[in-house]
Amino acid sequence: MARVLTLTLNPALDLSVGLERLVPGEVNRTRETHLTAAGKGVNVARVLAGLGHDVTVSGFLGGDNDGPFLRAFEAMDVEDAFLRVPGETRINAKLAEADGRVTDINGPGTAIDVVAWQRLLDGLDTRIGDPRRRPDAVVIAGSLPPGVAADNLAELTARLRGAGLPVWVDTSGEALAHAIDARPTAVKPNEQELVAWAGNPLDTSESRLAAALRLYAAGIEEAVVSAGPAGVLWVSRRGAWQAVPPRLPVASTVGAGDTLLAALLHGVLSGHPPDQALRLATALSAESVRHLGVGNLHAADFPQLQQQTRVRRLNDVDAGGAFA
Repeated sequence: MARVLTLTLNPALDLSVGLERLVPGEVNRTRETHLTAAGKGVNVARVLAGLGHDVTVSGFLGGDNDGPFLRAFEAMDVEDAFLRVPGETRINAKLAEADGRVTDINGPGTAIDVVAWQRLLDGLDTRIGDPRRRPDAVVIAGSLPPGVAADNLAELTARLRGAGLPVWVDTSGEALAHAIDARPTAVKPNEQELVAWAGNPLDTSESRLAAALRLYAAGIEEAVVSAGPAGVLWVSRRGAWQAVPPRLPVASTVGAGDTLLAALLHGVLSGHPPDQALRLATALSAESVRHLGVGNLHAADFPQLQQQTRVRRLNDVDAGGAFA
């Protein structure tokens, strides 16, 4: 299996709360609560490690409350290369209602100064220069903490790409726009996250395909656009592919996008045929919405979920001669 480095610049302890219905201003009774070491890159690492890859996690952690992360990394069997900074890692609350609606209450994160940022860059240079630790791919996922600007993310992406590494990015807002300009190997926005870059609503399959093709034409080798139950579009040198997941009851969508990215990267790194790679990724992402957390590859009905996932190569698509 491959060696993968995930970078989570703004991790969080996720307090996930399940309740029948959120009524603001009143006392709400929970059905379940979980406190989990998380952040998008950590979630991606959890899936990749479960798929058998050699995973290293890095980024910034507050040194005052890293205990849950230490326990999680040990359970995940991943290498902990996070830099510790003064203070506490933020706690995010995710309120999941019975009808599938999720309300996120996210903190800004621990402030990162120029010294800490340079330490991260220096550490990455050292790792990349060591053949024993050089990753086969890097995933940068999640929001940016205070002190880290969107152009810092672009600089990081370009630095890693300049070192010859595949870089998969999953972020949003200004950070996404700057990342796209830096030409990572892959981006995986959902339709809401891509609207500002696309300049128009992405509420139809045609508009989402047009946006994915534009990403590919802009130099993104793996352009992935997710749209929840409407499915996934993947445009690459393998062609343009679409997957539609089975309809499942939704408990929480938190972690579904991270599962999709991780499982699709797994398929690419493993050299799987595109239909097989996209089917696994889409089905595993769908499985994750039935519960809190990332997708469970060992779910008893997962083989059936894969069979129920519809995957097709779209008819001849012209991306300026992009497809062989």
